[in-house]
Amino acid sequence: MTDTAAPSTRGRTTHRGRIDKRRAILDAAFVVFAQAGFEGACVRKIAAEAGVAKPTVYNHLGDKETLFRHSITAVAERELAEHLEAVESLVTAGGDVREALTDLALRLARNFGSDRASSLRRLVVAEVSRFPELLDAVWGPRTNRVEEALADRLARLALAGCLNMREPVEAAEQFIALLSGPIESRSRFGTRRLADQELQGIAVAAVRTFLRAFGAPATEGERSAPEAPRGEIT
Repeated sequence: MTDTAAPSTRGRTTHRGRIDKRRAILDAAFVVFAQAGFEGACVRKIAAEAGVAKPTVYNHLGDKETLFRHSITAVAERELAEHLEAVESLVTAGGDVREALTDLALRLARNFGSDRASSLRRLVVAEVSRFPELLDAVWGPRTNRVEEALADRLARLALAGCLNMREPVEAAEQFIALLSGPIESRSRFGTRRLADQELQGIAVAAVRTFLRAFGAPATEGERSAPEAPRGEIT
C-alpha cells in the first residue's frame, strides 16, 4: 500500500523554533548591553531577559563576546531595512516634491532618533577599541547602501525636473547629514531623547536647506512663501 501521508513538518518546526529562540536571545542581549554596557552585562542577565536557561544562550551563541557582536549586527541589519524601506517610499508621481522629501526626512529622523538607534551608536562607540570590526558592520557598507538607494531616488526626481543636481550621490550624502547632524548634537549623542515635534522641526529644516541647494527653479510664489515655524510641518 502506498503511503500518501503528507511529509512531516517536524524538522521545519524545530528549525523555526531554533531561529525564533536565537532571535529572542539576540534581542534580549541588546537590551541588556544597552542598559549595562559590555562590562556590566552577563549571560545570566541575558538569559533571564530572553526567558531561557543560561546553557541555552551558550548553546546558541557561545560566549559574551560573540553575543555582543551578533546582537549589534542584528540591530544594524534591522536599522538598515527600516532606512531602505523609508527611502523606497520616496516617489512623487506628479505630486509635491517638498512634501515627499519632508515625509522621507521625518521617517528617517524618527529612525535615527529612536532609542534603539541611539543605543546602537553608543555601544559601538564605547566598545570600538575592543570590537573595531563593528564600525564597518554599522557604518560601512550599510550606510553606503542607504546613500546609494537615496541617490537613485533623487536622480529620478532630477530627471523628472523636480530637482536640480549633477551628483546624486553627493546630494544623498548631504540630505542624510542634514538630518543626522542635528539629531546627534541635540540628543547629546543619544543620551537625550528627542520629542517627535523636535524631530519634525529637524526634518522640515533639512528639506528647506536641501531644496535651496538642489531644488528646481522655484516660482515667485514659492520663493516668497513664509518659512514654517520650527518644529512644524506645513
